Amino acid sequence: MLPLHTRAVISGDLSRPLLKVLDLAEALRGDVPHEQVAVQLDDGIDVDTGVLRDLGFAAVMRPGATDMRPDDALPVICGLSNIDVVNPGDVIRVRQDSGQLSVLYRRGANANSLFLTEQCNSRCLMCSQPPRDEDDLWRVRELLDLIPLIDRNLPQLGFTGGEPTLLGPLLPELIRACKAALPRTGLHILTNGRNFADPAVADSVHEAAGCTTWAIPLYADVPSRHDHVVQAAGAFDATINGIYNLAERGHAIEIRFVVHAQTLPRMQRFAEFIWRNMPFVSHVAFMGLEPMGFAKVNRDLLWVDPVDYGPALADAAWRLQDRGITTSIYNVPLCVLPKTAWPLARQSISDWKNVYDPACDGCSMRSRCCGFFASHGQAWRSRGVKAFRFDEAAE
Repeated sequence: MLPLHTRAVISGDLSRPLLKVLDLAEALRGDVPHEQVAVQLDDGIDVDTGVLRDLGFAAVMRPGATDMRPDDALPVICGLSNIDVVNPGDVIRVRQDSGQLSVLYRRGANANSLFLTEQCNSRCLMCSQPPRDEDDLWRVRELLDLIPLIDRNLPQLGFTGGEPTLLGPLLPELIRACKAALPRTGLHILTNGRNFADPAVADSVHEAAGCTTWAIPLYADVPSRHDHVVQAAGAFDATINGIYNLAERGHAIEIRFVVHAQTLPRMQRFAEFIWRNMPFVSHVAFMGLEPMGFAKVNRDLLWVDPVDYGPALADAAWRLQDRGITTSIYNVPLCVLPKTAWPLARQSISDWKNVYDPACDGCSMRSRCCGFFASHGQAWRSRGVKAFRFDEAAE
């Protein structure tokens, strides 16, 4: 697990809070405007920072140094508490008052997402990011500054929240910004889909068609169960209508189903419902719980040992996969799944919150397994967790 935050010593006044960190050679190529670049100078690289200043660079980063040099002519970011957190290619937010560095984009990460809003119109029992009613305008402005600094060869960029459609016209603005700065990057946008029941809202994101997958949770085949899980009356009907409105306009749709005690009883019927009513969806993801936020508070309502639901999960997932709907299993370690499910299991946990249990040491399947969320603890530990020997994995 590689954290997203660290502390640093910041000398001099930075002209902007967002910076693209680049090594000297890439910085001099000029792909990124110099005034938005912090040039990383590792130990042993001796450069006249006055020249870098004259070229218009914003700052110098010396991760392992403890302080700026007397002859430094640019602001210096140094003394990182964890020098592994920031690397060339990353985009960072620098809080000069506190010395906090936050990685907003990480080059080479297995997933990069933009956090759009803390607001949501659902209160899902297992929500890992409980909503807050806050003004998100500052966040959108920051993202509009961030997007042009993201590597143009990034295959996919996520939007997450909160519920992004609550941003109104700011969501289409962010989509347009991505299309302009990252024309070859696919967008993967998490949404409950409810607001797309209004055709006008579905029309407002028309520019996303062809470059975006909308990832929409559906937790049952009947309104009563889904509405209970998301704690919002009428949510099922709105989500279904939203899915159809998006599909009618040519959008790609992924359906997400989080497996827990409240959704498990209808999982088989859910799979049948998707096949019969939504054969157009591009992907279905069955997902293990992330033990954060409301999930921790509601553990007794939600917990089922994955080793107990594994066979039913494998059956539901293959029921869709065998009928031509691409299906995946996320966030469930291989050792608690039947081997029949392994071909559908993915390494799905973002690297900044991905850990492995001590029992995983020496496991022959570790390199193919999703592992666990960093918030995973003893209360969420399956009795089926174990390491595989090479001969066991091959059986």
